[in-house]
Amino acid sequence: MRSTKEMVAERLSGWEPLNLVFKQAFSHTLDTTVRSLEDGTTFVITGDIPAMWLRDSAAQVRPYVTFAADDPELARLIKGVIKRQFLFLLIDPYANAFNSAPDNQGHREDQTMQSPWIWERKFELDSLCYPVQLCVDYIGATEDFSVLDETVHMGFARIIQVMRTEQKHDKESRYSFVRHAESTTDTLPFGTGTRTNFTGMVWSGFRPSDDACQFGYLIPSNMFAVVILRHMAKILRSVFSDFHLASEAEMLANEIDFGIQVYGMVDHSRYGRIYAYETDGYGNYNLMDDANVPSLLSIPYIGYRDESDPVYMNTRRFVLSEDNPYYYSGKYAKGVGSPHTPEGYVWPIALIMQGLTSSDQEERESLLRMLVSTTAGTNMMHESFDASRPENYTRPWFSWANSLFCQFVLNYIGNMGN
Repeated sequence: MRSTKEMVAERLSGWEPLNLVFKQAFSHTLDTTVRSLEDGTTFVITGDIPAMWLRDSAAQVRPYVTFAADDPELARLIKGVIKRQFLFLLIDPYANAFNSAPDNQGHREDQTMQSPWIWERKFELDSLCYPVQLCVDYIGATEDFSVLDETVHMGFARIIQVMRTEQKHDKESRYSFVRHAESTTDTLPFGTGTRTNFTGMVWSGFRPSDDACQFGYLIPSNMFAVVILRHMAKILRSVFSDFHLASEAEMLANEIDFGIQVYGMVDHSRYGRIYAYETDGYGNYNLMDDANVPSLLSIPYIGYRDESDPVYMNTRRFVLSEDNPYYYSGKYAKGVGSPHTPEGYVWPIALIMQGLTSSDQEERESLLRMLVSTTAGTNMMHESFDASRPENYTRPWFSWANSLFCQFVLNYIGNMGN
């Protein structure tokens, strides 16, 4: 890990502010959020919340995966994260965040809470996807197939089972979520969400922001599901010799993909054919994008389409414009925010994702300068900040943003001179 910092320092000589933020952020997740448990698994808190989100924990350690082949301790740590994630999936695949022990911490006021292991039970489709992606990344970097044990095999089966059920949420699902909260985005209308029509896509109660979906089919998360189901099919066939479940994963991926292509796009008067953020299958669409990943902006990052795909390019122009209701411009920054945070607040995660999905080196440099100059002197990424007054920000300790920033810097260095 030390050699990585030295390599970055050498490549970024003359750009000391960026170097300073990278050095602080790169070790921050490992130093402050990771804890090895007695059973050999790894628990990862999000930062200022002492719970482990399936999504966040995968994103937090992802920048380190590429170094795992040469660092046995790092490999052990990441392998432990994967094992812990799949144990949680088997405890409850509908939960998004968990405790390190069955101690009843978290949102106990939720009427549908079922287990003392669970911090929060918001069903977010991407929570089923991130552990699989981390598993694929880890194997690709280390060729350590021992991580693919029977717990992972059972986890794959559970993921497919839940996705199948939630394809027909209104008819077959028993999931509900009720929280008496001031914000309507913190609970589901009617407990089960608004009505949806069958499309082949998978229903999601909540977005990656933990806000309730307006319409049940969240397009970016369904795109992510297509990608990870195809990963699962390859592993099920080549490692587990489970040809039946592999075929089921492939069939499900194809059905979801068909639903996206038929129900997930709209013709915009200004941008042409673009992807919607959400739909209900009845012809209603939510045209927006949110900072949290998966997002429409992140389509190439999650591996669904290439950055040169025409529909993605149209969608990207929409997302990075004022026609996206959560795109904000201010004196010091402009980028995608979220209904999860105050109006006018831009998210570093969205700025980073804009850079990771861009082939324009000048745009990437501009975004790096924007990120480094808006930390309010903390040299850390925050959840969000006021685009006109960066000293006003949310969540001073948000590990996902720090890790993703490091991934962006490493990606930028790898493309220098290209």
